Amino acid sequence: MTISILTRSAKQSRPWAKWLASATLATATVSLMACSQSNNNADTTAAESGDTAAVTGDAQNIELLNVSYDVARDFYKGYNPIFIEHYKAEHPDSNITVKQSHGGSSKQALSVANGLQADVVTMNQGSDVELLEKKGLVAADWEDQFPDHAVPFTSTIVFLVRKDNPKGIHDWQDLTKSGVEIVMANPKVTGNGRYAFLGAYGYGLHAFNDDVDKTNTYVKDLLKNVKVYENGGRAATTTFVQRGVGDVLVTFENEANLAATKFGKGQVDIVYPNYSIKSESPVAVVNTVTESKGTAAAAKEYLDYLWSEPAQQLAADLYLRPSVQSVLDKNSDKLPPVDTFRPNDVFGSWDEIMEKFFSDGGIFDQLAVNQPSN
Repeated sequence: MTISILTRSAKQSRPWAKWLASATLATATVSLMACSQSNNNADTTAAESGDTAAVTGDAQNIELLNVSYDVARDFYKGYNPIFIEHYKAEHPDSNITVKQSHGGSSKQALSVANGLQADVVTMNQGSDVELLEKKGLVAADWEDQFPDHAVPFTSTIVFLVRKDNPKGIHDWQDLTKSGVEIVMANPKVTGNGRYAFLGAYGYGLHAFNDDVDKTNTYVKDLLKNVKVYENGGRAATTTFVQRGVGDVLVTFENEANLAATKFGKGQVDIVYPNYSIKSESPVAVVNTVTESKGTAAAAKEYLDYLWSEPAQQLAADLYLRPSVQSVLDKNSDKLPPVDTFRPNDVFGSWDEIMEKFFSDGGIFDQLAVNQPSN
């Protein structure tokens, strides 16, 4: 695997916000309202442990639903058994089941807003949690309920290219080359796609000294090369790796590394741009659901344990950047320093970003010559 890296230290700023397992537990579908709207997959991890919800004999039984974004499924498939073992030690007379629901982050948030009974949400964009806050489903102080402003790990946007990088893609500017075909997630409906778009736009402002006209021209030229907009980050990876579409996939660092080391091993390389965007994955308890189900304590513990060393190391093993600095430092060989910017520092609040860039008729619509069909 060829990796181009930047050796400058990452900018320190206030954080915000396995490939599809070959043996998916197909019977663990989530039969809850609006689940079909988000076209997501559900996975279940069950073991003895628990909180309230139901009582059988002397044992308490609880079921949690974690509604999460597309490419986080691998982390939570690994995390749930770790958490359950921990919870069992703390609550030996209880039983717990954890279900997962995955899809595009914003679609998932909308499903929860429309009635999907999530106990917790683990998203990849602050605006998705803010939506639920505005709906009164999540507490107004959700950022203060966990360390690091409720962001247990981060990622950044990188490029996945064909083996030996035949198109010579080394930085953002190379994505505008004639003949380069790009695959990315749809910025209108996915956090993955939005971070990719904002990464390109932020690079343009950085490269052209905040000249908006030059930046718009650059981004428009880049978007002309987009071959496919997929409806989620994992779908984009499947299109690029399995279907062999395109010359470069613009995606999260963790997704690119899983492709390069697992299902696309020997077929693809990773390229780190010189300057990229920091993506933050905020988490929150859905209070209206946990209060009605009696699962508030277990939901809080489920998210609290994301900052434990085992969970943080699991994140690093899956190429997510731990928020606990000591764990990040121990894994610098696989997670090299990258010069990144926070979208909120460059573009404003997520409300401002969504309105300016991704609303109907916004900057993305203005610049995208080949509009997404999904």
